[in-house]
Amino acid sequence: MAELKTKPTTASVSDFLAAVDDEERREDCLAVVKIMQKATGAKPKMWGPSIVGFGDHHYRYASGRELDWFLTGFSPRKKDLTLYIMPGFERYEELMSSLGKYKTGKSCLYIKRLADIDTKVLRTLVEDSVKHMKKSG
Repeated sequence: MAELKTKPTTASVSDFLAAVDDEERREDCLAVVKIMQKATGAKPKMWGPSIVGFGDHHYRYASGRELDWFLTGFSPRKKDLTLYIMPGFERYEELMSSLGKYKTGKSCLYIKRLADIDTKVLRTLVEDSVKHMKKSG
């Protein structure tokens, strides 16, 4: 089985975020740090060169595959601010209906900017997903 390339690093989260070119995106990232740090009780750390992760979780899949990852995290990509909601979105249908303007992948929430969504709903989504991960794990 291939080894996971994205791993925790000792790179500075503050230096990484300070280097985000777009001022609004940088401010959005700092707001997301506060939300995720409060939800996990963990300090942010870099995972690979471009993901800020919070907490640690050992995943075991039905297939038998195992990996160590974070409970929640985000990445300030060029096109979107990508938030990692690890349980996915199926269980959060009601919350998602009042979140605002976004797109999703399997466990990725893509938003252009925080101004496009309800940050109280986002906070609840992150907190609930972290609780679910801790309980399942």
